[in-house]
Amino acid sequence: MTVHLVRHGQSTWNVEGRLQGQTPHPELTDLGRAQAAKTAEVLRDRLTGVNPARVRLVSSDLVRAEQTAEIIAEALDLPFVVDAALREQGLGVLEGRLTSELTAEPTPEGLDVTEVRWGGGESIEDVHRRLGAFLEEVLEEVLEEARAARALLVLVTHGDTLGVAKAWLEGRSHREVAWEVVPNGSVVTVTWPPAPSR
Repeated sequence: MTVHLVRHGQSTWNVEGRLQGQTPHPELTDLGRAQAAKTAEVLRDRLTGVNPARVRLVSSDLVRAEQTAEIIAEALDLPFVVDAALREQGLGVLEGRLTSELTAEPTPEGLDVTEVRWGGGESIEDVHRRLGAFLEEVLEEVLEEARAARALLVLVTHGDTLGVAKAWLEGRSHREVAWEVVPNGSVVTVTWPPAPSR
C-alpha cells in the first residue's frame, strides 16, 4: 500500500520560531496556503490514474494541518476527516517558547533522548506508540476497503510526527527515527508493509 505523508504548510509560529507542539491555534500564513496548494498539485501527479474513491485523506486536528488538508481536499475533490492521533509531539510547558531562547539539557542517565518527556509533554517513544496504534487501525481498515473502493492513504501531519510515522511504517523503532528536516508542504511517500530485510 502507498502512504503519502504530508507536512502542513508554513504557520504563523513557524515564522516566529516558536515551538508549536500541540498548540491548536497557529494558522497558515499566505505562504503556507500557497505551499498547501502546491502540495495538492504534487499529490494530483502522484495519484494520476487513481480513482478518487480509492483515496482516504486524514488530517491532524490542529488548525495548521486541518487548513492544509482543506486546501488539498478542495483541489482534489476529496473528503477528509481529522484525527487527534496525527497531532505533533506534545511539548508541555515548552510550547510557545522561542527556539532561540532554549538551551540544551542533558539526557537523563539510563534514557535514550527519544524517551524523555521534554517540558512534561510526550516523548518520541510516546508518539511512536500513539501513531502505531492509529496506523495499525487505519491500515487494516484501508486494506479491508481496498477490496471494494479504497487503497491509498494520505496523512496530513507535522514535522516530527511525520518522521515518527515514516519510521513506524518502515518497521523502525522510536530510537531509529531519521531526523531529517522535512520542509513545510512536503510529501513523503512510503510503501507499506516494508520490504523484508535481507
